Amino acid sequence: MTVATTAPAARVAHDGPRSRFGDLLAAEWLKMWSLRSTPWMYAITALAVIGFNAGTAYDQYKYWYQYDEHGRESFIANGSPLMDAFTGNAAMVLVLALAAIGAVSITGEYGSGLIRTTFTAVPARRQVMAAKALVLAAVTTVFGALVALASFASTQAILSARDASVSLDHPGAVRVVVASALLAPVAALAGLAIGSVIRHTGGSVVGCVVVLLLLPMVLSDRRHLTAVLQHTLPFSAWQRLSVSGFQQAPELYPWTAGGAWAVYALWALAACAVAVVAADRRDQ
Repeated sequence: MTVATTAPAARVAHDGPRSRFGDLLAAEWLKMWSLRSTPWMYAITALAVIGFNAGTAYDQYKYWYQYDEHGRESFIANGSPLMDAFTGNAAMVLVLALAAIGAVSITGEYGSGLIRTTFTAVPARRQVMAAKALVLAAVTTVFGALVALASFASTQAILSARDASVSLDHPGAVRVVVASALLAPVAALAGLAIGSVIRHTGGSVVGCVVVLLLLPMVLSDRRHLTAVLQHTLPFSAWQRLSVSGFQQAPELYPWTAGGAWAVYALWALAACAVAVVAADRRDQ
């Protein structure tokens, strides 16, 4: 009799935590898409990023006649089509928008008081924040991949009218697309971490701008210390990964593509850790 009643109890205890975390994932998914502004934010960001890239490619198409014969012949050899596939301006828009989305995903809950209800229902704050980070990372990774592929396809379609396009098997093309796609979840998770610490929407967005966009511009690559600091930032990592060997100018303190990928990974992991610890350590 004792064995018959003990075995099912042990099985329920084993299955409970896994199903509960699944419930947290489902809850975070519903919270994300229950806001009517969420699809609009992603749609507007996608249109802006793709529009910047397509506009740059169209300028190349429109003013193609200004290139001499040597310039036209070296256009592909110099990697110019990859520069148009995902431009620096488009990357800045992507970083700003996705970081804001990540920050608002948590500051909005603090502002509305929903986070108190969530933590009351689920006292395990770390699990809540881990679920939020996982859902945010998954959605923004898919979003980044779609935007990067759409940008590459649209820009190369425009350039193909001048026989100046490249395909994905062109050296460096896949790296540019993947680096641009992964910039989205890295920025979103960084925004989530900053929002978890500041807990105010306006201050968090300003913090995202300063950390993710202003610092790479302020830090110079002409001194060793500032160059090393610059190389630790995700936008600088994207710049390193999006430049082909033909485009890369000599640097005083060069760094490798592997180092840039490591910056992506470390920022994502560190951002998740900060978001989880901030919720667990501080009162709402």
